Amino acid sequence: MHKVITLILGGGRGTRLYPLTRVRSKPAVPLGGKFRLVDIPISNALHAGLDKIFVLTQFNSASLHRHITTTYRFGHFQEGFVDILAASQTLEDQQTDWYEGTADAVRKTLSHLEGYNVERVLILSGDQLYRMDFADVIREHVGRDARVTVAGVVKAPHEVQGLGIMRMDRQGRIEGFVEKPGSSEEVEGFEIPTSLLPEGCSTEGPCYAASMGIYIWELDALKDALAARPEATDFGHEIIPAAVEAYDVYAHLFDGYWEDIGTVGSFYEANLALTREKPPFQFFHKGRSIYTHPRYLPPARVHGGKTQDVVLADGADLQHSTVIHSVVGIRSVVRKGAEVRDAVLMKADLYPTSRTGEEDVPPIGIGEGATVKRAIIDKNARIGRDAVIEGREGAEDRDEEHFSVRDGIIVIPKNMVIPDGTRIKA
Repeated sequence: MHKVITLILGGGRGTRLYPLTRVRSKPAVPLGGKFRLVDIPISNALHAGLDKIFVLTQFNSASLHRHITTTYRFGHFQEGFVDILAASQTLEDQQTDWYEGTADAVRKTLSHLEGYNVERVLILSGDQLYRMDFADVIREHVGRDARVTVAGVVKAPHEVQGLGIMRMDRQGRIEGFVEKPGSSEEVEGFEIPTSLLPEGCSTEGPCYAASMGIYIWELDALKDALAARPEATDFGHEIIPAAVEAYDVYAHLFDGYWEDIGTVGSFYEANLALTREKPPFQFFHKGRSIYTHPRYLPPARVHGGKTQDVVLADGADLQHSTVIHSVVGIRSVVRKGAEVRDAVLMKADLYPTSRTGEEDVPPIGIGEGATVKRAIIDKNARIGRDAVIEGREGAEDRDEEHFSVRDGIIVIPKNMVIPDGTRIKA
């Protein structure tokens, strides 16, 4: 593992996650009441003994930088690190300082890998929810004498659009790769060989292997592949299909839970799935915790009311309210008579206090008698007394001054103030 360096890609604009990415990068979006999306790949890497990690950033990166630097600190006598590599201009590249895609980001990062005595590069996405043992994947990669390994998940025919689909032989070697096929004809003959299907695969009909955007490269092969196509900016569309023709590229089929948090809808569903009695992704895992910024907060409090199927984070305060099928983040306050259903309440940075000039402004949190349904309330938002916020499945996407609608979900942006009595419906 000490011969592997990890690159986590987090530099995209995150337009499909807007407005959650209005003032933050995708990997910095809060998850599960107390974590950030970037905590997932970092934790997976650390548990595999991979402790040389760079996070590549570009847009709205201030909060991500702050989270990384305050969370992942190694001792003075350890070689490990989790560092930020922000897009920057050099004397050689004065006209192309921004990352133009996943492959371009890695190409512009390669010079920073010199001196680390590594042989392989693990490339991860910063906006996915899963738990994978990278040590097993790397051992499989080395055992096959592979030049590149692409991690993939099993998908049914109706799920292949929008993903990179791989054609494999019976040994798992990738013989073809199609990024985001537009029709079933494009993946004809791409079915996974029966002998390679994970045990217990329940997909009816043919199964396909979809790329997770997780790659293991031999460092020399990565340098050669990027140099051979200097105009290429994306791994899925350009670099991986070319590598399949030039190298021994193998697939690693992953049989666990994996969710690409690429849209507001997928983010919302992934969060609410955590409230199930048996959630598909489990933060409770002995010996393989998901790490995040440590806080010294009191336990959450519930004063009367009704609480059912709720993920309740540290320091939250539910005051004689109704909270059902929801995620309640750190320091979140739901006041007397309020009703919260099918909602994600992100954390608050501070407990509600009155400051000069704020006497007529609702305090941070959900106000007395307010109703919040099918909604995402971003950090430090103030929902006034008796306000009504109700999303609706099938509602058209739109952006208003105080809120946005995505996938029928109302999103109240970070730091937004919703006055008393306001009615917002999708």
